Amino acid sequence: MEHDEKLARFRQVHLNPFNKQLGPWQHEQGAGKEALEVASEEALPELPPGEPEFRCPERVMDLGLSEDHFARPVGLFLASDIQQLRQAIQECKQVILELPEHSEKQKDAVVRLIHLRLKLQELKDPNEDEPNIRVLLEHRFYKEKSKSVKQTCDKCRTVIWGLIQTWYTCTGCYYRCHSKCLNLISKPCVRSKVSHQAEYELNICPEAGLDSQDYRCAECRAPISLRGVPSEARQCDYTGQYYCSHCHWNDLAVIPARVVHNWDFEPRKVSRGSMRYLALMVSRPVLRLREINPLLFNYVEELVEIRKLRQDILLMKPYFITCREAMAARLLLQLQDRQHFVENDEMYSVQDLLDAHTGRLGCSLAETHTLFAKHIKLDCEAKGFVCELCREGDVLFPFDSHTSVCADCSAVFHRDCYYDNSTTCPRCARLTLRKQSLFQEPGPDVDA
Repeated sequence: MEHDEKLARFRQVHLNPFNKQLGPWQHEQGAGKEALEVASEEALPELPPGEPEFRCPERVMDLGLSEDHFARPVGLFLASDIQQLRQAIQECKQVILELPEHSEKQKDAVVRLIHLRLKLQELKDPNEDEPNIRVLLEHRFYKEKSKSVKQTCDKCRTVIWGLIQTWYTCTGCYYRCHSKCLNLISKPCVRSKVSHQAEYELNICPEAGLDSQDYRCAECRAPISLRGVPSEARQCDYTGQYYCSHCHWNDLAVIPARVVHNWDFEPRKVSRGSMRYLALMVSRPVLRLREINPLLFNYVEELVEIRKLRQDILLMKPYFITCREAMAARLLLQLQDRQHFVENDEMYSVQDLLDAHTGRLGCSLAETHTLFAKHIKLDCEAKGFVCELCREGDVLFPFDSHTSVCADCSAVFHRDCYYDNSTTCPRCARLTLRKQSLFQEPGPDVDA
């Protein structure tokens, strides 16, 4: 043990690569130290022949790396201009690559690298600042000010270090990239496609084969193949086409075609462009389920309940339009996130179907329906109906569960009364007789 300690002290004095040469004014002070070093060297026992020169490599490694290589005052890391800082950054990168992965020393080196880059950013010329807005290929890029959020560049697929790198985000499709990658972008903004062609591909994974794509990526036209040479071909479950690894990151998304045909909500792998398109389209009511798959209502009970609630809300809408209290309270804004619910009962968005599948949409619509019905029956000045078939019972409203509404004249009856009379509406019958009497030709004149 004593031998190891003496050997360690000797190597710490003579083998530290960061020790500087003594200047002329330091020779007097260094003379005493040299004498001590020589004495310590003579005091060390000689190593037996054939024995390696370093008996404790771990101790030597600890002594070498326990030094704070990147703190002042150490060589080039005292750099104060841009050129020296860049050289120090390159040396720091080399040190990081040489150190064991995920080790504490490598993490410390990464921290030092970040500090060096921050210093370099501070010394840059103010004239080199990036503009706040850039418009490219219908993208509208805004320079991000957040420095703490870790993102991935959609162009080069590397990490965006917000503390030391300038990066931009498209406000339309949320495409993110480094400032240095802006001029390399070749993909147009997906928002323009949503604006001009807001519709889904409703065929399930319409694959045509790699030969139809000339064995090239459907987006960037890079050569691809299923064997991974020169690049792996990855299929998008939404478009059915094949993409390279730069355009397809194995992102997962719910496929609208599988939802409307199979009521299947399992996420599947899609390309980056398809993922952005589906994300922008998720809240758009473009699915007319009665035309696409009318049988879906026979197998999914949630959809039947939601359709009934939507029909009732449409019947409540005229009451709110004519009620001053309802207009002042803005009750219809309860559905501002689903504005199409107060316009029709046929159109659905993918988000509506997702919420219906989880049960969230049915619960929220039931609460809104209860709130609207309470206002109309208790607080509103609206007038209800009396069943013209039995002339008994309470005041009826078209959205009550025990009533039926005539499709021609909108009269309201008890459901039991309406069906017991063979679905004959007395109001419609009276209107028909009145029209016949008005347009009936007069009979012949008796006196003539």
